Amino acid sequence: MSDIDDLFDTLMRLQRNKRLPPLQQWQPDHAGEIDIRIDREGNWYHEGVRIQRQSLVDLFATILRHEPDGYYLVTPVEKMKIVVEEVPFLAIDLDVRGAGQSKQLLFSTNVGDYIIARQANPIYMIGERPFLHVRDGLEARIQRSVFYRLVEEGEEQSNDLVVYSDGCAFNLGSLVA
Repeated sequence: MSDIDDLFDTLMRLQRNKRLPPLQQWQPDHAGEIDIRIDREGNWYHEGVRIQRQSLVDLFATILRHEPDGYYLVTPVEKMKIVVEEVPFLAIDLDVRGAGQSKQLLFSTNVGDYIIARQANPIYMIGERPFLHVRDGLEARIQRSVFYRLVEEGEEQSNDLVVYSDGCAFNLGSLVA
């Protein structure tokens, strides 16, 4: 087994072992707002002060839920609305295993998630900005440096740049200006 296969297996095992609470089962009666904001760069703030403890940010990310009217931190007893400027997460790294249509693109997020782009976790573009579906309506913006690496994995198809992952094709946009 190669080093990249070992890395993929290790990261995917970590993701499978990550214990996410059953947020969809929690429907608390108490709801309100809390002064927490996630900026466009994935930084979390409480009452205007940046949260420095990554472990706390990672914990909050596990209880984050997206609903039609916004984002909430949810526990069994309360649901508190927060502000998210764009999307809650950033895709900060990319590892590639395989080649061609059978390659796998493994993204790491700023909150410790590891996601293989696939049908359930598509890569998509909004204008010229790339995004990745993480889980349960939560999205990550793919950082510029990671997007450049993603582009290197692409291939031209009918004037578009396409990348493959886990048997799925994702269109990164037109190559014609």
